[in-house]
Amino acid sequence: MQKAVAAEAGARLEGGWAEMLRDAASVAAVSIALAIPLVGFHLIDHLSTTQVEFRFGQLFYAVAVIFLGRLGLLLIGAGWARPIASFTSALSLAWLVNSAASAVPVAYPALGWFTFLLAATLAVRGWHTFYRDTAGAAAKARQAGLGAMVSRAAVHLTPFLVLVAVSVPFYAVMADDKRAVDLGILIFTYIMLGWGLNVVVGLAGLLDLGYVAFYAVGAYCYAIVSIELGLSFWESLPLAGALAATFGVLLGFPVLRLRGDYLAIVTLGFGEIIRIILLNWNELSNGPKGIGNIPRPGFFGIAFTASPPEGSIAFHEYFGLDYSPMHRQIFLYYIILVLAMVTNWFTLRIRKLPIGRAWEALREDETACRALGINPTNTKLTAFAIGAMFGGFAGAFFATRQGFISPESFNFLESAIILAIVVLGGMGSQIGVVIAAIVLIGGPEWFRDLELYRMLAFGALMVAIMIWRPQGLLAHRDPTIRLGVAGRGGTP
Repeated sequence: MQKAVAAEAGARLEGGWAEMLRDAASVAAVSIALAIPLVGFHLIDHLSTTQVEFRFGQLFYAVAVIFLGRLGLLLIGAGWARPIASFTSALSLAWLVNSAASAVPVAYPALGWFTFLLAATLAVRGWHTFYRDTAGAAAKARQAGLGAMVSRAAVHLTPFLVLVAVSVPFYAVMADDKRAVDLGILIFTYIMLGWGLNVVVGLAGLLDLGYVAFYAVGAYCYAIVSIELGLSFWESLPLAGALAATFGVLLGFPVLRLRGDYLAIVTLGFGEIIRIILLNWNELSNGPKGIGNIPRPGFFGIAFTASPPEGSIAFHEYFGLDYSPMHRQIFLYYIILVLAMVTNWFTLRIRKLPIGRAWEALREDETACRALGINPTNTKLTAFAIGAMFGGFAGAFFATRQGFISPESFNFLESAIILAIVVLGGMGSQIGVVIAAIVLIGGPEWFRDLELYRMLAFGALMVAIMIWRPQGLLAHRDPTIRLGVAGRGGTP
């Protein structure tokens, strides 16, 4: 098998070197044009003057790496998967060992990390292609069923994963690492938002680019109700979800006859309408100044504060602990963890109900859905309402966590990130949303040491995933109902 693959690779390479070199050179030329204003020049403030630092050496090094990376990718497609994968694997391992031991000093660490990311991407791509080309039919079937395998494994690993999530604050306390708790809160917030949007996009097949509107409605509802009416977080939470669901129904009515790009444009406009209303309705939302001093939730009425009001007791005093701001963060972490788990449980259960099966029928073929007697109007409205409800819950938590909200927190970029989580994870996949949220939200934090280049590294990671898994990390949807066969243990 390997000899046949090598012979095929040699045949594909004959006469193809010139074309591959031209392709890699064109990619390098485009990268130069894009990177000159971003990387080639650096403004430095010095003694009330601005100086320009030229970084053409770093620029041309990065372009050379891009050229070699593109050439390596083309060689992998031409049949040289194993040599390229072996070389880039060794290069990646050498870089990691050198970084850990600091054996050879690196003048520009960011460029070194950029090289490592590109080499690691080529290594993964190369071994993946080599395995695909040399594996038999059974192995290819197993490879194609990656999403199914992960989904089945997730069922058994769920207790362990929940235990890991619950134990994160204990690690943070022992390591005195508040950043781990904050990052966990952020990731779980986007996981909850991703699961909410997954109802609309992944299950019902309705492309929604204005999901951040429901996030904003929930946040402002909690802020206004808690300040004006004095309701607690748990009393305001259902109101925020109900109001967001109402707005979801209001969005659903105008788009009942729209599909595809037209639906996306209308939902995008709806999100911008909500943001502009919040920006200009000063009497309700305080306009661009935002709303501050939003009440924080307490532990059964016990406040997390260093100096409680007279006649009350603080959390640390009640439990005999030393005061620490981390107590409130840990409490918020467990709140969003519970909300996310409830969202997951509710979504998994409702998928098995008739309305969940109607969503999936609508996603596959709306015309066939009508022919089966399913009402597309009610199906779409319920999908928008339930997805919006979870967005409202997440918005209420965001408001109580931040203590301050403004229209700038709910722009289109938030909708794009949430939609990217759903699409990257695999539409309809619950565990895929979790993995994608960790990659998209936790990824930039992991690359924070790259400073100005961390978003470039993040973009490279996204491109690598799209090359490796263009259909999503876990593009697998288990059927909600299976037809059994009489006499074989199934339902006839």
